[in-house]
Amino acid sequence: MKNNYRFFQNKECEYFPCHKVKNDENFNCLFCYCPLYFLEECGGNHIDNMGIKDCTNCLIPHSENGYDYIVDKIMSANRKKTSNKE
Repeated sequence: MKNNYRFFQNKECEYFPCHKVKNDENFNCLFCYCPLYFLEECGGNHIDNMGIKDCTNCLIPHSENGYDYIVDKIMSANRKKTSNKE
């Protein structure tokens, strides 16, 4: 997959890949920092580490379908927030 609006890879980054993976060819760097971090129910594989959300074991933002998953979650959270205001 080449760099585009859904996928970006920076193999020159000193942290690439920032998670342990079997194959880094499909490792997506687009969401270097996950935009879902502040959602309590992000759907990712995180643990609570003394009150801090530890997403070390989550690969959703770096997966092939990560872009679609994250955009859908953000839109869903926004719809929920908007409907709660009405």
